[in-house]
Amino acid sequence: MSTDSYILDYTGLHGLNMDTVIISLLVLLALFLILFIVILVQGGRLKKLNRRLDKFMRGTEAGSLEEEIAKIFADNTYLKKVSEENRHNIKTLFRNFESAFQKVGLVKYDALNQMGGKLSFSLALLDEKDNGFVLNSVHSNDGSYCYAKEITKGSCKIELGKEEKEALNIAMGEKNV
Repeated sequence: MSTDSYILDYTGLHGLNMDTVIISLLVLLALFLILFIVILVQGGRLKKLNRRLDKFMRGTEAGSLEEEIAKIFADNTYLKKVSEENRHNIKTLFRNFESAFQKVGLVKYDALNQMGGKLSFSLALLDEKDNGFVLNSVHSNDGSYCYAKEITKGSCKIELGKEEKEALNIAMGEKNV
């Protein structure tokens, strides 16, 4: 092609070579095609993202997902608070149960061979650490008498009677001695 072209002269680009203009137009066309392909790819991605969002939002009648997330956050905060309160209450209960009577041993017997019906008894009440007392109630024709003996770590400073020992062993989970 010649360097003198009517079109180039008319547009004021009379110093350019027509080959340079054609190459420039081809480069611009190639860039245009590349950009067009990029736009198509991005459109496909956007369409796919919209489908995922529609699927995610389907079934909710709430105005916005933000409201739903705020509700879930509030529920989560409430559950954490209640869980912490429960944890504290359980620790308190365990502390209280340590000193509560948890072990019981009861032996009924006839204090005097002449009486019937096993109206006398020995009752052992112990906590988790085997502290507590043995209560011995003796019933006779003359009346009823009740005696209490302190138990510390499974033993008593005062000698225990046969039935009292048996009640204590039952409470401590031991076999009769």
